[in-house]
Amino acid sequence: MMSFNDKPVVLDESAALTDQAFLQGVGSRARVLRERRGLTRKALAKEADVSERYLAQLESGEGNMSIVLLRRVAVALGSRLIEMLEPDEMGSVERRMITRLLDSVPAHRLEDLTFRLMREFGKEEAIRQGRIALVGLRGAGKSTLGQKLAAERGWRYVELDKEIELESGMSLPELFSLYGQSGFRRFERRTLERLIEENSQMVLAVGGGVVAEDETYVFLLSKCFTVWLRTSPEEHMSRVIAQGDLRPMAGNAQAMDDLKRILAAREPLYRKADAVVDTSGQTVEASLRDLRKSVTVGP
Repeated sequence: MMSFNDKPVVLDESAALTDQAFLQGVGSRARVLRERRGLTRKALAKEADVSERYLAQLESGEGNMSIVLLRRVAVALGSRLIEMLEPDEMGSVERRMITRLLDSVPAHRLEDLTFRLMREFGKEEAIRQGRIALVGLRGAGKSTLGQKLAAERGWRYVELDKEIELESGMSLPELFSLYGQSGFRRFERRTLERLIEENSQMVLAVGGGVVAEDETYVFLLSKCFTVWLRTSPEEHMSRVIAQGDLRPMAGNAQAMDDLKRILAAREPLYRKADAVVDTSGQTVEASLRDLRKSVTVGP
């Protein structure tokens, strides 16, 4: 029997609005993470083992959400559940990474960690500039410009995707089919770590989606002088098709809209690179000249 003091809890209008804003915020962060990774709802639904309807409701902030299903989505996106639930008040990816690192270090090791950072930061910067990493979507000119810059300097030119195929012993489509997006990202990180360990001087062409993997991208930024090769969505698409690859348009009438959304979602991450070179409407020679100016390493 309900006592005199057992009153039902009634949310006032402001609390309801706050709850709705919370749901919309979670949905917005989920959508941004998905678009940065270049995933369709269908692909993410398969990776996370949830329905497309659930994802649609999640991203639109409609209804309530299952915490178990939300956790599956977070894992599939390579994110932590808390990062989807809470607004990004910590600032940059780097700050979040530092916080994670500090959380994992025992209290008695913090002083040692502080002194190691103080001693090694300056030396690491000089080593970092011996490796040039080119990031950006397909069609920006990474392969063409990367090979030319490496030849000028007498350095090794490396394409990360090809090294991942060597590492895994299978093609990228086979790798995705067998292990999914999360499995591919594990191979990507392991291969990148090996290349950094083996090469003190190289020009590295990196897949466009690496920027959406927080830990891997921060690692890349810390170990390489990174340049974002930027161009317009139209040139991205036309250059890929000119190379004989019609997959961007195959069965997808909204391919250009999808490409624009991915670029918009990833632009804040690409801008974390040390330099930006815009290849839009440029000849190869002009773009190479701009790239040459942007890198600070001497030959």
